[in-house]
Amino acid sequence: MRRSALIAFAIPVSLALASVAAAQETITLRVADHYPPSSATPKYTIQYFMDYVKDKAGDRVEFEYYPAEQLGKAKDMLSLTQQGAVDISLVVPAYVSDKMPLSAVAELPGTYATSCQGAEAYWNMVKEGILAEQEFEKNGIKPLLAFMLPPYQILTREPINTIDDLSGLKLRSGGTAQDITIKALGAVPVRMGGVEVNEALTRGTLDGAVFPLQAAIDFRLTETLKATTIGQNFGGFAATYSISNEKWDALPDDLKALFHEASEAAVRDACQRLDADNSGPALERMAEQSVKASKLPEDVAAEVATRLADVHRSWADSLNQRGLPGSELLDAFLAELDN
Repeated sequence: MRRSALIAFAIPVSLALASVAAAQETITLRVADHYPPSSATPKYTIQYFMDYVKDKAGDRVEFEYYPAEQLGKAKDMLSLTQQGAVDISLVVPAYVSDKMPLSAVAELPGTYATSCQGAEAYWNMVKEGILAEQEFEKNGIKPLLAFMLPPYQILTREPINTIDDLSGLKLRSGGTAQDITIKALGAVPVRMGGVEVNEALTRGTLDGAVFPLQAAIDFRLTETLKATTIGQNFGGFAATYSISNEKWDALPDDLKALFHEASEAAVRDACQRLDADNSGPALERMAEQSVKASKLPEDVAAEVATRLADVHRSWADSLNQRGLPGSELLDAFLAELDN
């Protein structure tokens, strides 16, 4: 017995661990979102995350990625994840505002200046605090990574030269805070998901869109809309790739640790790439498609600022009246941005 024990302990630890790993079944996770395959955003976010995990875990984890609403509509991703039909999905709070109303704080105009500034603040708040408890834990999901698209611009068929050019325009809105923003500008919000906008423009259901530049290219808005503002901040877009708590709890502890590591790396890398795209390449691609990008005339920009001055508090008050912590959340988000 003594000799057998000595022989057993003489086996290299790395070999023993390799044997254990080989005996484990491969964990396969279905990942879904609404982005077209050519979109840069999933490449910077979930693809980076999956590649990071695969590089470290090898065959222990397999990801089956389904883009372009192959497994369900964008608005249904939360419920599909809760039901187990999807393991990891792009959960966009703005598309399920009845269940996740508080994350709209990240849609408010004039808050974050860059994707990285916004992403860091939002990521911190979905990991712990009000958003973690009331938006994610309450819905039975865990955010694996979060991102914020660069500040939204207004895209139209013709350039905006006067404040009256906005009056009555039917503009695509992504959520509650953008509804308030668009109304304050004298335009009409029409809420819909990003994948629906191009068709709505073609049919004349929309006159324009409040949208980020790169995404406008990805979703082919530039086929119809030939003018965009630049240097403005008409709100933003917060999203997470999330996993159900049940699926998360079933993962081995070492993989959970690896996922945490991949999450932090993906959040940092994605925001830098999104900001880099927005600062030049997106405008170059728009110019190639005959889209005129220009700053608002000074008097128009001043009037826009005046009209949007009360949007933050209006949004917070609307939540307060429903018994939700609107003001508390707004103050917390602005404080995170300042850190």
